[in-house]
Amino acid sequence: MIKRTLGASGLEVSALGLGCMGLSHGYGPAVDQQDGIALIRAAIDLGITFFDTAQVYGPFTNEQLVGKALRPVRDQVVIATKFGFSFDVDRRNGLNSRPEHIRATVEDSLQRLGVDTIDLLYQHRVDPEVPIEEVAGTVKDLITAGKVKHFGLSEAGVDVIRRAHSVQPVTALQSEYSLWWRELEGEILPTLTELGIGFVPFSPLGKGFLTGAIASTTSFADSDVRNALPRFTEQARTADQSLVDQVVAIAARTGATAAQVALAWLLAQHLWIVPIPGTTKIHRLQENAAAVDIELTPEDLKQLDEISAQVDIHADRYPPHMQQWINR
Repeated sequence: MIKRTLGASGLEVSALGLGCMGLSHGYGPAVDQQDGIALIRAAIDLGITFFDTAQVYGPFTNEQLVGKALRPVRDQVVIATKFGFSFDVDRRNGLNSRPEHIRATVEDSLQRLGVDTIDLLYQHRVDPEVPIEEVAGTVKDLITAGKVKHFGLSEAGVDVIRRAHSVQPVTALQSEYSLWWRELEGEILPTLTELGIGFVPFSPLGKGFLTGAIASTTSFADSDVRNALPRFTEQARTADQSLVDQVVAIAARTGATAAQVALAWLLAQHLWIVPIPGTTKIHRLQENAAAVDIELTPEDLKQLDEISAQVDIHADRYPPHMQQWINR
């Protein structure tokens, strides 16, 4: 597995990370703990060194799973986790980035992960009730105290990124980016280039849509978040199927899979982009990891750019109560 450095931070990770959320949260029932541990350790065997979790995944159980799986190789891997959601009834918007909450929940994360230091700590979503300068300052104090190494943001807008970076350098931004969602190319990616911030795309396979394995009639488990996402209605999937069909066609021509083509396209955009596809299946993990060896031609990249630009996506990524949390 080749390595990449996230922006100007010096944080070196595998070119492809592993998003661990789906092992515990979001896409149906949680996997058996031993199966989750086996998958994470299979990722290590494939050369993956970058593992992404969060307090809210479960909640809490995903951090415990990731910590247990990585304990034998702690010094060889980079663990990213996140703070920022409320676990109290008094926060009606679902968010909490008050300094005292950050400090308390980071202590909890350290315990669940079984580590002395969190390698990369993201604010999971921007809290409009807490100035980002206070958030960045709190993380800066945690870095000084040796409890955190690097600061990240998730789904933040340009103004927040700049203000946070002026207080504590931001190592990475994590937001959705794929052939199916390219909104960040307008303002956010140029800002990351300017400031020397790395980018970690989540849902790089469009929550499975870009793999070609999801049809307009595909149904999901009752606890699968895709049931509530506007882009996953039958109508929306039908409208966007042409993109998937053309990715599949390019994959067939290049001897790769659709998932590998979608990941290779992302990897080709910038050297400081590190996608974190998730999976619960070891054969899909192996398939995704092999994407780092796929070399798309300039003609392939141009064709993918053109076909993805032609998809007119009308539906939002999230329902209204979640949409309010992004790109603040």
